[in-house]
Amino acid sequence: MYEVWCNHKQMMVILVDKFLKTQIVECSAVANWVFSREMSQDFTKFYTWEIMHSTIRRMTKQVQKLQHEVIEAQERIESAADKKNSGLDMDDEDLPTEEMLERMEERLESVQSQQKNLFLIVFQRFIIILTEHLVKCEAAGQDYNTAWYRWCLGRLLEVFLVHHDQVFKYISTLESLLFTSDIDLHILEVFQQFCSLRS
Repeated sequence: MYEVWCNHKQMMVILVDKFLKTQIVECSAVANWVFSREMSQDFTKFYTWEIMHSTIRRMTKQVQKLQHEVIEAQERIESAADKKNSGLDMDDEDLPTEEMLERMEERLESVQSQQKNLFLIVFQRFIIILTEHLVKCEAAGQDYNTAWYRWCLGRLLEVFLVHHDQVFKYISTLESLLFTSDIDLHILEVFQQFCSLRS
């Protein structure tokens, strides 16, 4: 897609969204693509981050839709049980079965797992590219605090802040797997600032 539409950024944004909507590609594949070597020249372009944020939003909407469906099904089952206990007649045709509810809950767990993996991929890639930059600058004896570095840290913080509700669901996983004391303090500081917002 990039080779064909590289000069038409808006079309790439639309196509990626359509690919995600029709489930031709998964959200994690888009995240890997945004951080790939192929996209390195466009990494700082606005359309790339429009794609990244729309991908995360699409995954979030999917999780929220399934959560709503599960809650609604649970409420309908409980309401039907209450009516049955009080001796009222009820229409069982539209009532979800326990088996249907179980399948819905399994689907929700699966999508939540995909969402968690998406955030793990995004933050892991940020850590990798920022660490590579720091190592390269140190080896060359150059100042690491370039415009690209500050921009990249800003985008990392942006992902944290824009998607804060979803990120906080997985904060302990992120802390134990990615944002450990092993990474550079500059990167860890962004994560700690984010965590301090809810302290």
